[in-house]
Amino acid sequence: MRFMICAAPDPNAPKTEGAPPSDELIAAYMKFNEDLTKAGVLVTAEGVNPATQGARVGIKDGKRVVLDGPFVETKELVGGFYLIDVNSREEAIEWALRCPTGIGHDDILTILPMTNAEDIPPEMMAIVEKAAPTWLRTFWKKK
Repeated sequence: MRFMICAAPDPNAPKTEGAPPSDELIAAYMKFNEDLTKAGVLVTAEGVNPATQGARVGIKDGKRVVLDGPFVETKELVGGFYLIDVNSREEAIEWALRCPTGIGHDDILTILPMTNAEDIPPEMMAIVEKAAPTWLRTFWKKK
């Protein structure tokens, strides 16, 4: 089972002034990444650049358009994520509980299950198989 663990700031926490994290804190995060990798559960882990560098795309009159952005202020922007492949939701929670904290945009970890083939109705899966066979072969990791 694949889970995304999204890191976001706690909107109720006091704001910190962007001081760079300590060498010890960076080492703790890298140790966590190393532990995930050695356990064979890490698919990928990425940080997200500040919202001021982003944009938002939506729909207007049935077409994609840039709505606004970059974003000056947001309380729940994702700061980064881990994509892990584990045996259960409980195991995903166990890993999240081991994650260091202290950078400021990682105070809240949200654990979300990723879609599996079993989650897609057969009639929709038939469309996926016909429209995107190459993508489908690479999408779900075979165990």
